[in-house]
Amino acid sequence: MKLIDKIASQNPNHPFYTFEFFPPRTDQGFENLIARISRLCALNPLAISITWGAGGSTRERSLELAGLTQTEYSVDTVLHLTCTNMERGSVNDALTAAKAHGIQNILALRGDPPRGKEEWIPIDPNFQHAIDLVKFIRSSPELSDQFCVGVAAYPDGHPDSHLDPDVELDYLKKKVDAGADFIVTQLFYDVDRFLEWVKTHDDQLVKDYGVKLAVEMIQRITKENVVPGVHFCTLNLEKSVQRVLELVQWTGTTPPHHNRLIAETAGAMIHPPPCVDGTEFMITPITATNTATIGLANLPASDTEAGRGELNNAASWDDFPNGRFGDFKSPAFGNQDPWGGPAMRSEEVSQWRHPKTLEDLTQLFLDHLHSKIATTPFSPTALSPESLLILQHLEKLTKRGWWTVGSQPAVDGASSNDEVFGWGPRYGYVFQKGFVEFFCNAEEVDAIEKIVEERGKGWVHWFAGDVKGECRGNVPEGDRNAVTWGVFPGQEITQTTIIEKESFLSWKDEAFSIWADWASFYRPGSPERTLLEGVRNERWLVSIVHHDYKNVDALWTFLFDEES
Repeated sequence: MKLIDKIASQNPNHPFYTFEFFPPRTDQGFENLIARISRLCALNPLAISITWGAGGSTRERSLELAGLTQTEYSVDTVLHLTCTNMERGSVNDALTAAKAHGIQNILALRGDPPRGKEEWIPIDPNFQHAIDLVKFIRSSPELSDQFCVGVAAYPDGHPDSHLDPDVELDYLKKKVDAGADFIVTQLFYDVDRFLEWVKTHDDQLVKDYGVKLAVEMIQRITKENVVPGVHFCTLNLEKSVQRVLELVQWTGTTPPHHNRLIAETAGAMIHPPPCVDGTEFMITPITATNTATIGLANLPASDTEAGRGELNNAASWDDFPNGRFGDFKSPAFGNQDPWGGPAMRSEEVSQWRHPKTLEDLTQLFLDHLHSKIATTPFSPTALSPESLLILQHLEKLTKRGWWTVGSQPAVDGASSNDEVFGWGPRYGYVFQKGFVEFFCNAEEVDAIEKIVEERGKGWVHWFAGDVKGECRGNVPEGDRNAVTWGVFPGQEITQTTIIEKESFLSWKDEAFSIWADWASFYRPGSPERTLLEGVRNERWLVSIVHHDYKNVDALWTFLFDEES
Protein backbone atom coordinates (compact mmCIF):
# COMPACT_ATOMS: atom_id res chain seq x y z
CA MET A 1 0.00 0.00 0.00
CA LYS A 2 1.20 3.53 -0.72
CA LEU A 3 2.49 5.34 2.33
CA ILE A 4 0.53 8.51 1.63
CA ASP A 5 -2.72 6.50 1.67
CA LYS A 6 -1.78 4.83 4.93
CA ILE A 7 -0.95 8.20 6.47
CA ALA A 8 -4.29 9.59 5.32
CA SER A 9 -6.16 6.71 6.95
CA GLN A 10 -4.37 7.15 10.29
CA ASN A 11 -6.05 8.53 13.37
CA PRO A 12 -4.56 12.07 13.54
CA ASN A 13 -4.58 11.88 17.34
CA HIS A 14 -2.29 8.82 17.33
CA PRO A 15 1.08 9.49 15.63
CA PHE A 16 2.45 6.67 13.50
CA TYR A 17 6.04 5.44 13.39
CA THR A 18 8.31 3.83 10.80
CA PHE A 19 11.61 1.95 11.12
CA GLU A 20 14.72 2.26 8.95
CA PHE A 21 17.19 -0.58 8.30
CA PHE A 22 20.29 -1.04 6.16
CA PRO A 23 21.48 -4.22 4.38
CA PRO A 24 23.99 -6.05 6.63
CA ARG A 25 27.47 -6.79 5.35
CA THR A 26 27.43 -10.55 6.03
CA ASP A 27 25.07 -13.39 5.14
CA GLN A 28 24.40 -14.33 8.76
CA GLY A 29 23.86 -10.69 9.65
CA PHE A 30 21.29 -10.58 6.83
CA GLU A 31 19.48 -13.66 8.18
CA ASN A 32 19.46 -12.26 11.71
CA LEU A 33 18.12 -8.92 10.51
CA ILE A 34 15.12 -10.65 8.96
CA ALA A 35 14.32 -12.17 12.37
CA ARG A 36 14.87 -8.78 14.02
CA ILE A 37 12.58 -7.00 11.55
CA SER A 38 9.93 -9.65 12.17
CA ARG A 39 10.02 -8.96 15.92
CA LEU A 40 9.96 -5.18 15.50
CA CYS A 41 7.06 -5.42 13.06
CA ALA A 42 5.04 -6.94 15.88
CA LEU A 43 5.03 -3.35 17.20
CA ASN A 44 2.92 -2.41 14.16
CA PRO A 45 4.96 0.28 12.40
CA LEU A 46 3.19 2.04 9.58
CA ALA A 47 6.04 0.99 7.26
CA ILE A 48 9.74 0.24 7.21
CA SER A 49 12.44 1.66 4.96
CA ILE A 50 15.59 0.12 3.48
CA THR A 51 18.64 2.25 2.71
CA TRP A 52 20.53 2.35 -0.57
CA GLY A 53 24.34 2.38 -0.37
CA ALA A 54 26.29 5.20 -2.01
CA GLY A 55 26.32 4.73 -5.77
CA GLY A 56 24.20 1.61 -5.52
CA SER A 57 26.94 -0.22 -3.57
CA THR A 58 24.27 -2.26 -1.79
CA ARG A 59 21.88 -2.38 -4.78
CA GLU A 60 21.26 -6.12 -4.83
CA ARG A 61 21.09 -6.49 -1.06
CA SER A 62 18.80 -3.46 -0.73
CA LEU A 63 16.41 -4.83 -3.35
CA GLU A 64 16.55 -8.34 -1.87
CA LEU A 65 15.83 -7.10 1.64
CA ALA A 66 13.07 -4.72 0.52
CA GLY A 67 11.54 -7.46 -1.63
CA LEU A 68 11.51 -9.92 1.28
CA THR A 69 9.89 -7.51 3.70
CA GLN A 70 7.33 -6.34 1.11
CA THR A 71 6.28 -9.65 -0.41
CA GLU A 72 7.07 -12.42 2.07
CA TYR A 73 6.40 -10.51 5.29
CA SER A 74 3.68 -8.20 3.91
CA VAL A 75 5.25 -5.10 5.47
CA ASP A 76 4.83 -1.94 3.42
CA THR A 77 8.38 -1.02 2.51
CA VAL A 78 9.99 2.25 1.43
CA LEU A 79 13.10 1.80 -0.72
CA HIS A 80 15.68 4.58 -0.59
CA LEU A 81 17.14 5.61 -3.97
CA THR A 82 20.01 8.06 -4.51
CA CYS A 83 21.56 9.96 -7.42
CA THR A 84 25.15 9.10 -6.48
CA ASN A 85 26.93 7.28 -9.32
CA MET A 86 23.56 6.70 -10.99
CA GLU A 87 22.60 7.41 -14.58
CA ARG A 88 19.30 7.14 -16.40
CA GLY A 89 19.64 3.44 -17.20
CA SER A 90 20.60 2.37 -13.69
CA VAL A 91 17.86 4.50 -12.13
CA ASN A 92 15.27 2.96 -14.44
CA ASP A 93 16.60 -0.57 -13.73
CA ALA A 94 16.38 -0.01 -9.98
CA LEU A 95 12.82 1.29 -10.16
CA THR A 96 11.75 -1.50 -12.50
CA ALA A 97 13.21 -4.07 -10.09
CA ALA A 98 11.44 -2.40 -7.17
CA LYS A 99 8.16 -2.55 -9.07
CA ALA A 100 8.70 -6.24 -9.77
CA HIS A 101 9.13 -6.81 -6.00
CA GLY A 102 5.79 -5.13 -5.33
CA ILE A 103 7.35 -2.08 -3.72
CA GLN A 104 5.18 1.03 -3.97
CA ASN A 105 7.18 3.57 -1.97
CA ILE A 106 10.45 5.33 -2.84
CA LEU A 107 12.45 7.83 -0.78
CA ALA A 108 14.29 9.97 -3.35
CA LEU A 109 17.63 11.38 -2.13
CA ARG A 110 20.64 13.02 -3.68
CA GLY A 111 22.98 10.83 -1.61
CA ASP A 112 26.48 11.31 -0.23
CA PRO A 113 29.71 11.52 -2.26
CA PRO A 114 31.08 8.08 -3.11
CA ARG A 115 33.95 6.91 -0.96
CA GLY A 116 37.24 8.53 -1.90
CA LYS A 117 35.61 11.69 -3.25
CA GLU A 118 35.51 15.00 -1.42
CA GLU A 119 32.66 16.60 -3.34
CA TRP A 120 29.42 15.27 -4.74
CA ILE A 121 29.75 15.18 -8.54
CA PRO A 122 26.98 13.70 -10.72
CA ILE A 123 27.93 11.22 -13.43
CA ASP A 124 24.69 11.98 -15.27
CA PRO A 125 23.65 15.66 -15.54
CA ASN A 126 20.03 14.52 -15.49
CA PHE A 127 20.40 13.34 -11.87
CA GLN A 128 22.03 16.04 -9.77
CA HIS A 129 19.43 16.46 -7.04
CA ALA A 130 16.63 14.51 -5.42
CA ILE A 131 14.12 16.59 -7.38
CA ASP A 132 15.50 15.01 -10.57
CA LEU A 133 14.56 11.55 -9.31
CA VAL A 134 11.08 12.80 -8.41
CA LYS A 135 10.62 14.31 -11.88
CA PHE A 136 11.91 11.15 -13.58
CA ILE A 137 9.42 8.94 -11.73
CA ARG A 138 6.51 11.29 -12.37
CA SER A 139 7.38 11.60 -16.08
CA SER A 140 7.23 7.83 -16.66
CA PRO A 141 3.77 6.34 -17.37
CA GLU A 142 5.05 2.94 -16.17
CA LEU A 143 6.38 4.29 -12.89
CA SER A 144 4.33 7.33 -11.93
CA ASP A 145 1.22 5.46 -10.84
CA GLN A 146 3.26 2.69 -9.20
CA PHE A 147 5.19 4.74 -6.69
CA CYS A 148 4.47 7.02 -3.78
CA VAL A 149 7.55 9.24 -3.56
CA GLY A 150 9.09 10.81 -0.47
CA VAL A 151 11.86 13.39 -0.11
CA ALA A 152 14.10 14.65 2.70
CA ALA A 153 13.93 17.90 4.66
CA TYR A 154 16.63 19.41 6.85
CA PRO A 155 15.46 21.24 10.01
CA ASP A 156 19.09 21.99 10.95
CA GLY A 157 20.11 22.79 7.37
CA HIS A 158 21.57 20.57 4.67
CA PRO A 159 25.02 19.27 5.76
CA ASP A 160 26.57 20.27 2.42
CA SER A 161 25.19 23.78 2.20
CA HIS A 162 24.98 27.00 4.16
CA LEU A 163 21.78 28.29 2.65
CA ASP A 164 19.32 30.55 4.36
CA PRO A 165 16.46 28.55 5.96
CA ASP A 166 13.97 30.26 3.64
CA VAL A 167 15.97 29.10 0.60
CA GLU A 168 16.11 25.55 2.01
CA LEU A 169 12.34 25.67 2.45
CA ASP A 170 11.91 26.87 -1.13
CA TYR A 171 13.92 23.89 -2.41
CA LEU A 172 11.69 21.59 -0.37
CA LYS A 173 8.58 23.19 -1.87
CA LYS A 174 9.95 22.61 -5.37
CA LYS A 175 10.41 18.90 -4.60
CA VAL A 176 6.81 18.70 -3.43
CA ASP A 177 5.60 20.60 -6.49
CA ALA A 178 7.52 18.15 -8.69
CA GLY A 179 5.43 15.30 -7.31
CA ALA A 180 6.72 14.29 -3.87
CA ASP A 181 3.98 12.80 -1.67
CA PHE A 182 5.60 12.83 1.77
CA ILE A 183 8.57 14.33 3.62
CA VAL A 184 11.01 12.73 6.07
CA THR A 185 13.22 15.08 8.11
CA GLN A 186 16.93 14.53 8.66
CA LEU A 187 18.17 13.57 12.14
CA PHE A 188 18.37 16.35 14.71
CA TYR A 189 19.45 16.45 18.36
CA ASP A 190 19.93 18.71 21.34
CA VAL A 191 23.70 18.25 21.10
CA ASP A 192 24.73 20.26 24.18
CA ARG A 193 22.65 18.18 26.55
CA PHE A 194 23.86 14.97 24.97
CA LEU A 195 27.55 15.89 25.24
CA GLU A 196 27.06 16.86 28.86
CA TRP A 197 25.55 13.47 29.59
CA VAL A 198 28.33 11.58 27.80
CA LYS A 199 30.71 12.89 30.45
CA THR A 200 29.06 10.53 32.96
CA HIS A 201 31.20 7.79 31.37
CA ASP A 202 28.59 5.05 31.52
CA ASP A 203 27.61 3.47 28.21
CA GLN A 204 24.34 2.12 29.59
CA LEU A 205 23.39 5.54 30.99
CA VAL A 206 24.16 7.09 27.61
CA LYS A 207 21.79 4.58 25.96
CA ASP A 208 19.20 5.30 28.66
CA TYR A 209 19.61 9.00 28.05
CA GLY A 210 19.15 8.46 24.32
CA VAL A 211 15.86 6.70 25.01
CA LYS A 212 14.76 9.45 27.41
CA LEU A 213 15.71 12.18 24.94
CA ALA A 214 13.89 10.43 22.09
CA VAL A 215 10.76 10.08 24.22
CA GLU A 216 10.87 13.77 25.19
CA MET A 217 11.39 14.86 21.58
CA ILE A 218 8.60 12.66 20.25
CA GLN A 219 6.17 13.81 22.90
CA ARG A 220 7.01 17.44 22.26
CA ILE A 221 6.82 17.39 18.44
CA THR A 222 3.59 15.34 18.36
CA LYS A 223 1.81 17.19 21.16
CA GLU A 224 0.16 19.75 18.89
CA ASN A 225 -0.81 17.26 16.15
CA VAL A 226 1.23 19.05 13.48
CA VAL A 227 3.62 16.12 12.91
CA PRO A 228 1.76 12.97 11.87
CA GLY A 229 4.53 10.43 12.42
CA VAL A 230 8.09 9.57 13.45
CA HIS A 231 10.79 7.70 11.52
CA PHE A 232 13.32 5.63 13.52
CA CYS A 233 16.82 5.06 12.11
CA THR A 234 17.28 1.73 13.91
CA LEU A 235 20.92 1.07 12.85
CA ASN A 236 19.61 -2.52 12.68
CA LEU A 237 19.19 -2.64 16.48
CA GLU A 238 15.87 -3.07 18.24
CA LYS A 239 15.89 -2.80 22.03
CA SER A 240 16.10 1.00 22.32
CA VAL A 241 13.42 1.47 19.65
CA GLN A 242 11.12 -0.88 21.52
CA ARG A 243 11.75 0.95 24.81
CA VAL A 244 10.93 4.33 23.24
CA LEU A 245 7.65 3.10 21.78
CA GLU A 246 6.63 1.45 25.02
CA LEU A 247 7.35 4.62 27.01
CA VAL A 248 5.29 6.81 24.67
CA GLN A 249 2.61 4.10 24.87
CA TRP A 250 2.16 3.70 21.13
CA THR A 251 2.60 -0.05 20.86
CA GLY A 252 -0.64 -1.15 22.46
CA THR A 253 1.39 -3.37 24.81
CA THR A 254 2.02 -2.98 28.51
CA PRO A 255 5.54 -1.86 29.44
CA PRO A 256 7.51 -4.55 31.30
CA HIS A 257 6.82 -4.78 35.06
CA HIS A 258 9.45 -4.00 37.64
CA ASN A 259 10.87 -7.04 39.38
CA ARG A 260 8.46 -7.94 42.20
CA LEU A 261 9.00 -9.50 45.61
CA ILE A 262 7.44 -12.93 46.16
CA ALA A 263 5.56 -12.79 49.48
CA GLU A 264 6.50 -16.17 50.90
CA THR A 265 4.58 -15.97 54.18
CA ALA A 266 1.33 -14.54 55.44
CA GLY A 267 3.08 -13.01 58.45
CA ALA A 268 3.90 -9.41 59.15
CA MET A 269 5.54 -7.66 56.21
CA ILE A 270 6.44 -4.15 55.28
CA HIS A 271 3.88 -3.01 52.74
CA PRO A 272 3.98 -0.04 50.37
CA PRO A 273 1.92 3.00 51.42
CA PRO A 274 -1.84 2.89 50.71
CA CYS A 275 -1.52 5.36 47.85
CA VAL A 276 0.69 2.93 45.92
CA ASP A 277 -0.57 -0.13 44.08
CA GLY A 278 0.97 -2.96 46.08
CA THR A 279 0.73 -5.42 43.18
CA GLU A 280 3.46 -3.44 41.45
CA PHE A 281 5.92 -4.46 44.15
CA MET A 282 4.74 -7.85 45.51
CA ILE A 283 3.31 -11.06 44.12
CA THR A 284 2.10 -14.28 45.72
CA PRO A 285 3.99 -17.56 45.12
CA ILE A 286 1.13 -19.12 43.15
CA THR A 287 0.72 -16.04 40.96
CA ALA A 288 4.48 -15.93 40.33
CA THR A 289 4.47 -19.59 39.31
CA ASN A 290 1.51 -19.18 36.98
CA THR A 291 2.94 -16.04 35.40
CA ALA A 292 6.29 -17.72 34.71
CA THR A 293 4.62 -20.85 33.30
CA ILE A 294 2.44 -18.87 30.91
CA GLY A 295 5.37 -16.68 29.87
CA LEU A 296 7.61 -19.63 29.05
CA ALA A 297 4.82 -21.40 27.19
CA ASN A 298 4.31 -18.37 24.96
CA LEU A 299 7.95 -17.83 24.01
CA PRO A 300 8.12 -17.78 20.20
CA ALA A 301 10.04 -20.46 18.37
CA SER A 302 13.30 -19.08 17.01
CA ASP A 303 15.39 -21.53 15.03
CA THR A 304 16.34 -19.10 12.27
CA GLU A 305 18.42 -16.57 14.15
CA ALA A 306 22.13 -17.20 14.46
CA GLY A 307 24.28 -15.46 17.01
CA ARG A 308 23.96 -16.16 20.70
CA GLY A 309 20.65 -17.88 20.21
CA GLU A 310 19.10 -17.56 23.68
CA LEU A 311 15.45 -16.67 23.28
CA ASN A 312 15.49 -14.11 26.08
CA ASN A 313 18.46 -12.35 24.48
CA ALA A 314 17.35 -12.33 20.86
CA ALA A 315 16.53 -8.63 20.97
CA SER A 316 19.57 -7.41 22.85
CA TRP A 317 22.55 -9.77 22.45
CA ASP A 318 24.32 -7.12 20.35
CA ASP A 319 23.12 -4.07 22.29
CA PHE A 320 26.69 -2.76 22.44
CA PRO A 321 27.93 -3.26 18.84
CA ASN A 322 31.56 -2.44 18.18
CA GLY A 323 31.84 -1.69 14.47
CA ARG A 324 34.14 -4.03 12.57
CA PHE A 325 35.19 -5.69 15.84
CA GLY A 326 31.66 -6.76 16.66
CA ASP A 327 29.97 -10.08 16.01
CA PHE A 328 29.71 -10.69 12.26
CA LYS A 329 26.41 -12.49 12.86
CA SER A 330 24.89 -9.25 14.13
CA PRO A 331 22.68 -7.28 11.73
CA ALA A 332 24.55 -4.20 12.98
CA PHE A 333 28.03 -5.60 12.20
CA GLY A 334 30.46 -3.19 10.57
CA ASN A 335 30.60 0.55 10.33
CA GLN A 336 27.67 2.08 12.20
CA ASP A 337 27.20 4.61 9.43
CA PRO A 338 24.90 2.67 7.06
CA TRP A 339 25.26 5.24 4.28
CA GLY A 340 28.84 4.38 3.40
CA GLY A 341 30.94 6.37 5.85
CA PRO A 342 32.74 9.67 5.38
CA ALA A 343 34.61 10.23 2.17
CA MET A 344 38.37 10.76 2.20
CA ARG A 345 38.92 14.47 1.76
CA SER A 346 41.68 16.42 0.03
CA GLU A 347 42.69 18.32 3.18
CA GLU A 348 43.34 14.99 4.91
CA VAL A 349 45.34 13.74 1.95
CA SER A 350 47.46 16.89 2.12
CA GLN A 351 48.08 16.26 5.82
CA TRP A 352 49.54 12.87 4.90
CA ARG A 353 52.33 14.63 2.96
CA HIS A 354 52.05 12.81 -0.38
CA PRO A 355 54.33 9.82 0.31
CA LYS A 356 56.59 8.65 -2.52
CA THR A 357 58.61 5.90 -0.79
CA LEU A 358 58.11 3.13 1.77
CA GLU A 359 60.20 5.19 4.17
CA ASP A 360 57.74 8.05 3.75
CA LEU A 361 54.90 5.74 4.76
CA THR A 362 56.79 4.47 7.79
CA GLN A 363 57.40 8.05 8.89
CA LEU A 364 53.71 8.86 8.37
CA PHE A 365 52.62 6.08 10.71
CA LEU A 366 55.30 7.04 13.25
CA ASP A 367 54.16 10.66 13.17
CA HIS A 368 50.63 9.54 13.98
CA LEU A 369 51.90 7.52 16.93
CA HIS A 370 53.76 10.60 18.16
CA SER A 371 50.69 12.86 17.64
CA LYS A 372 52.46 14.96 15.01
CA ILE A 373 49.51 14.32 12.68
CA ALA A 374 45.93 13.79 13.83
CA THR A 375 44.90 10.99 11.47
CA THR A 376 45.97 8.38 8.95
CA PRO A 377 43.78 6.84 6.24
CA PHE A 378 43.20 3.94 8.66
CA SER A 379 42.85 5.92 11.89
CA PRO A 380 40.37 8.83 11.70
CA THR A 381 41.29 10.04 15.19
CA ALA A 382 44.38 10.55 17.32
CA LEU A 383 45.85 7.61 19.22
CA SER A 384 43.52 6.48 22.02
CA PRO A 385 44.62 6.72 25.68
CA GLU A 386 44.89 2.94 25.96
CA SER A 387 47.08 2.74 22.85
CA LEU A 388 49.41 5.30 24.42
CA LEU A 389 50.13 2.71 27.12
CA ILE A 390 51.66 0.41 24.50
CA LEU A 391 53.20 3.19 22.43
CA GLN A 392 56.75 1.87 22.69
CA HIS A 393 55.68 -1.49 21.26
CA LEU A 394 53.68 0.06 18.42
CA GLU A 395 56.63 2.31 17.63
CA LYS A 396 58.96 -0.68 17.51
CA LEU A 397 56.69 -2.54 15.08
CA THR A 398 56.25 0.52 12.88
CA LYS A 399 60.01 1.07 12.64
CA ARG A 400 60.22 -2.48 11.27
CA GLY A 401 57.93 -1.37 8.47
CA TRP A 402 54.95 -3.13 10.07
CA TRP A 403 52.48 -0.23 9.89
CA THR A 404 50.03 -0.67 12.77
CA VAL A 405 46.34 0.07 12.16
CA GLY A 406 44.70 -1.47 15.24
CA SER A 407 45.76 -2.61 18.70
CA GLN A 408 44.84 -2.93 22.35
CA PRO A 409 46.73 -3.84 25.53
CA ALA A 410 45.86 -6.81 27.74
CA VAL A 411 43.65 -5.93 30.72
CA ASP A 412 42.69 -8.20 33.62
CA GLY A 413 39.61 -6.89 35.38
CA ALA A 414 39.72 -3.10 35.19
CA SER A 415 36.76 -1.23 36.66
CA SER A 416 34.05 -0.40 34.13
CA ASN A 417 34.42 3.17 35.44
CA ASP A 418 38.12 3.26 34.57
CA GLU A 419 38.93 6.44 32.64
CA VAL A 420 41.04 4.55 30.08
CA PHE A 421 39.59 1.05 29.78
CA GLY A 422 36.09 1.43 31.21
CA TRP A 423 32.91 0.87 29.21
CA GLY A 424 29.39 -0.47 29.79
CA PRO A 425 27.30 -0.05 32.97
CA ARG A 426 28.87 1.02 36.24
CA TYR A 427 30.05 -1.34 38.96
CA GLY A 428 31.41 -3.91 36.54
CA TYR A 429 34.77 -5.21 35.39
CA VAL A 430 36.23 -5.30 31.89
CA PHE A 431 38.83 -7.58 30.33
CA GLN A 432 40.96 -7.45 27.18
CA LYS A 433 43.35 -9.71 25.34
CA GLY A 434 46.29 -8.01 23.71
CA PHE A 435 46.11 -7.81 19.94
CA VAL A 436 47.68 -5.87 17.12
CA GLU A 437 46.98 -5.43 13.39
CA PHE A 438 49.46 -4.19 10.82
CA PHE A 439 50.54 -4.30 7.19
CA CYS A 440 53.72 -6.17 6.21
CA ASN A 441 55.15 -7.97 3.17
CA ALA A 442 54.72 -11.62 2.15
CA GLU A 443 58.14 -12.74 3.42
CA GLU A 444 57.33 -11.32 6.84
CA VAL A 445 54.02 -13.21 6.88
CA ASP A 446 56.04 -16.43 6.33
CA ALA A 447 58.24 -15.47 9.28
CA ILE A 448 55.21 -14.79 11.48
CA GLU A 449 53.74 -18.18 10.63
CA LYS A 450 57.03 -19.83 11.58
CA ILE A 451 57.41 -18.14 14.98
CA VAL A 452 53.78 -18.88 15.87
CA GLU A 453 54.41 -22.57 15.15
CA GLU A 454 57.68 -22.54 17.12
CA ARG A 455 56.85 -20.30 20.06
CA GLY A 456 53.12 -19.72 20.14
CA LYS A 457 52.43 -22.78 22.31
CA GLY A 458 48.68 -22.45 21.69
CA TRP A 459 48.54 -18.94 23.15
CA VAL A 460 48.66 -17.09 19.82
CA HIS A 461 46.09 -16.92 17.02
CA TRP A 462 46.63 -15.00 13.81
CA PHE A 463 45.10 -14.13 10.44
CA ALA A 464 46.72 -12.66 7.35
CA GLY A 465 45.09 -11.65 4.07
CA ASP A 466 45.99 -9.88 0.84
CA VAL A 467 44.09 -7.97 -1.83
CA LYS A 468 44.03 -11.02 -4.10
CA GLY A 469 41.78 -12.86 -1.67
CA GLU A 470 44.32 -15.21 -0.07
CA CYS A 471 43.86 -15.79 3.66
CA ARG A 472 46.22 -17.58 6.04
CA GLY A 473 46.23 -18.22 9.76
CA ASN A 474 45.96 -20.82 12.50
CA VAL A 475 42.43 -20.22 13.81
CA PRO A 476 40.36 -23.43 13.43
CA GLU A 477 37.43 -23.07 11.06
CA GLY A 478 34.43 -21.64 12.87
CA ASP A 479 36.37 -20.61 15.98
CA ARG A 480 35.92 -17.09 17.33
CA ASN A 481 38.18 -15.03 19.59
CA ALA A 482 36.48 -12.76 22.11
CA VAL A 483 39.15 -10.17 22.88
CA THR A 484 37.10 -7.69 24.93
CA TRP A 485 34.38 -8.62 27.40
CA GLY A 486 32.70 -7.23 30.47
CA VAL A 487 31.06 -8.56 33.62
CA PHE A 488 28.29 -6.34 35.01
CA PRO A 489 25.72 -6.63 37.81
CA GLY A 490 22.54 -8.41 36.78
CA GLN A 491 23.75 -9.27 33.28
CA GLU A 492 25.33 -12.08 31.36
CA ILE A 493 28.91 -11.62 30.20
CA THR A 494 28.97 -9.04 27.39
CA GLN A 495 31.44 -9.50 24.51
CA THR A 496 32.03 -6.33 22.49
CA THR A 497 35.18 -7.15 20.53
CA ILE A 498 35.38 -10.37 18.55
CA ILE A 499 38.01 -11.34 16.01
CA GLU A 500 37.03 -14.17 13.67
CA LYS A 501 37.59 -15.07 10.07
CA GLU A 502 34.43 -13.48 8.66
CA SER A 503 34.94 -10.15 10.40
CA PHE A 504 38.66 -10.14 9.53
CA LEU A 505 37.93 -10.75 5.84
CA SER A 506 35.32 -7.98 5.82
CA TRP A 507 37.78 -5.52 7.38
CA LYS A 508 40.57 -6.77 5.11
CA ASP A 509 38.57 -5.88 2.01
CA GLU A 510 37.77 -2.45 3.43
CA ALA A 511 41.40 -1.84 4.41
CA PHE A 512 42.71 -2.56 0.92
CA SER A 513 39.98 -0.40 -0.60
CA ILE A 514 41.36 2.48 1.52
CA TRP A 515 44.73 2.12 -0.22
CA ALA A 516 42.91 2.33 -3.57
CA ASP A 517 40.91 5.39 -2.48
CA TRP A 518 44.09 7.12 -1.32
CA ALA A 519 45.86 6.32 -4.59
CA SER A 520 42.93 7.72 -6.60
CA PHE A 521 43.82 11.26 -5.45
CA TYR A 522 46.99 11.15 -7.58
CA ARG A 523 47.34 11.04 -11.35
CA PRO A 524 48.21 7.68 -12.97
CA GLY A 525 51.95 7.11 -13.14
CA SER A 526 52.78 9.62 -10.39
CA PRO A 527 55.25 8.48 -7.69
CA GLU A 528 52.54 8.69 -5.04
CA ARG A 529 50.02 6.60 -6.96
CA THR A 530 52.64 4.06 -8.00
CA LEU A 531 53.69 3.63 -4.36
CA LEU A 532 50.17 3.33 -2.93
CA GLU A 533 48.96 0.93 -5.59
CA GLY A 534 52.11 -1.14 -5.12
CA VAL A 535 51.50 -1.36 -1.38
CA ARG A 536 47.91 -2.39 -1.99
CA ASN A 537 48.95 -5.12 -4.40
CA GLU A 538 51.90 -6.48 -2.45
CA ARG A 539 51.33 -6.04 1.29
CA TRP A 540 49.34 -8.24 3.66
CA LEU A 541 47.08 -7.26 6.53
CA VAL A 542 47.96 -9.26 9.67
CA SER A 543 46.00 -9.65 12.93
CA ILE A 544 47.62 -11.29 15.97
CA VAL A 545 45.89 -12.11 19.30
CA HIS A 546 47.62 -13.37 22.45
CA HIS A 547 45.20 -15.15 24.78
CA ASP A 548 47.09 -14.61 28.04
CA TYR A 549 45.25 -11.49 29.18
CA LYS A 550 46.70 -11.83 32.69
CA ASN A 551 50.18 -11.05 31.39
CA VAL A 552 50.23 -7.52 29.99
CA ASP A 553 53.55 -8.13 28.24
CA ALA A 554 52.72 -11.53 26.72
CA LEU A 555 51.97 -10.32 23.18
CA TRP A 556 54.96 -8.02 22.98
CA THR A 557 57.37 -10.54 24.52
CA PHE A 558 56.23 -13.02 21.88
CA LEU A 559 56.71 -10.56 19.00
CA PHE A 560 60.08 -9.20 20.08
CA ASP A 561 61.65 -12.22 21.80
CA GLU A 562 64.06 -12.96 18.96
CA GLU A 563 65.46 -9.44 19.27
CA SER A 564 66.34 -9.75 22.96
